[in-house]
Amino acid sequence: MIFEPFRPFLASDFQVKFATQTWERRCAGALRRRVFCEEQGLFGGDDRDGIDEVAIPIVAVSMLGLLADDVVGTVRVHEAEPGVWWGSRLAVAEEYRKVGALGAALIRLAVSSAHARGCTRFLAHVQAQNGLLFRRLHWHIVEEKELHGRPHYLMQADLAHYPPIHDAETGLRAFPRSAARKAA
Repeated sequence: MIFEPFRPFLASDFQVKFATQTWERRCAGALRRRVFCEEQGLFGGDDRDGIDEVAIPIVAVSMLGLLADDVVGTVRVHEAEPGVWWGSRLAVAEEYRKVGALGAALIRLAVSSAHARGCTRFLAHVQAQNGLLFRRLHWHIVEEKELHGRPHYLMQADLAHYPPIHDAETGLRAFPRSAARKAA
């Protein structure tokens, strides 16, 4: 008997939150290495830097019912000076990039949680190919530059579109698969 090939299971429910568990931080680091070192070749071996010592890691955790399964997205935020926050190292696992709103949910929690902590200006260096996503999410280009041998934009979020989220340890739920199916 020959079985038809089937697609691997992809979760359709996600919790986007501050990484509060050791396994979440470990998996976020592994995902960043896969995306920035192995896939994109931006860094050799590891992408960690001094910002990791002060940054708050945020994760998108795939959910199986009520149970956390895996980290499928991550970003980090940090306050560089009073009121000025930065987001960096936004990464979504390859198999979840077509799911839909995971990147947007990570960005939303990053900016909104910083806003709740006194952010008056939120910035990020964004790879040029991701500029459209950020513009759709109410960011504007401040400057074009080259980083790590690739074109980037220095972008700033419009905080008026990011109301403060005070409970970022719990975060928000994202259910992007049904929306992605409707769009397909």
